[in-house]
Amino acid sequence: MKFLTMVTTLNPAEAGSPPPSLMQAIAQLGMEAGARMTENGGMSHTATVTIRKGALTTDGPFAEAKEVVGGFAVYELPSEAEALAWTERFMDLHRQHWPAWDGEVVIRQLHYFDPSPCAAE
Repeated sequence: MKFLTMVTTLNPAEAGSPPPSLMQAIAQLGMEAGARMTENGGMSHTATVTIRKGALTTDGPFAEAKEVVGGFAVYELPSEAEALAWTERFMDLHRQHWPAWDGEVVIRQLHYFDPSPCAAE
């Protein structure tokens, strides 16, 4: 099963920049994850596209935000419990190395579909 984790900083103005010790600890955790972590990287919030009552609206681009989505990782793991365990380890590193940081990680299981029936003939 594949799981996507997305990290959000809830207090970017107060937290400041991540300390080097946190980045080193995250790199070490990534090495421990090995092939279980298939992708990772940073993200920025560019825009949000919404349909509400049939109307399409676009919000963004954003110069500043109250919440900052900072990064993501994709894991290939046998269970949701293991995805939760890796995420808790990641969050513990933040608690240890960056106590001023408030944030959250959303875990989503990825489901794939076969797009071939949608292809034009």
